[in-house]
Amino acid sequence: MTPLDTHRLTIRPFTLEDAPFIVRLLNEPSFIEFIGDKGVRTVEQAETYLQQGPLASYEEHAHGLCMVQDRVTGEPMGMCGLIRRDTLPEVDLGYAFVPEFRGRGLAREAALACLAHGRAELGLGGVLAIVAPGNAASIRLLTALGFTPDSSIAHGAGDGVAVFRLEL
Repeated sequence: MTPLDTHRLTIRPFTLEDAPFIVRLLNEPSFIEFIGDKGVRTVEQAETYLQQGPLASYEEHAHGLCMVQDRVTGEPMGMCGLIRRDTLPEVDLGYAFVPEFRGRGLAREAALACLAHGRAELGLGGVLAIVAPGNAASIRLLTALGFTPDSSIAHGAGDGVAVFRLEL
């Protein structure tokens, strides 16, 4: 996977060296509330999460969740990417940011770059997004990106989530 650069961001594949940041991100209260508790509490567990999640996805699908960092300083901000899930018929857009980088349009910037990559490089015709119904900020972002609710596939997405779809 080639890194994606935007005006403010670099979106690059995760490496095992990113494990300390993963521990922090996955233990943010909002991550646990809206995405779920991944049970990652140590750097070693984060390395396993990376190996079995994003790194395995890169090998199998040539895409997955990526590190989002400041383009100039390299400071880690969050993650964003396209995920292939066995339970969904199309690729899923996923993203999460640590609190100090929310509300600045960074998730939108990262998502737009990932969606453009999905269309141009991966040849995707559509992308899904699953979101907890109480996650108003994510629902606003998805709507601003052009996603619309898609109740036709909600069954396979899991309990307690809404499914949105964007035609690329």
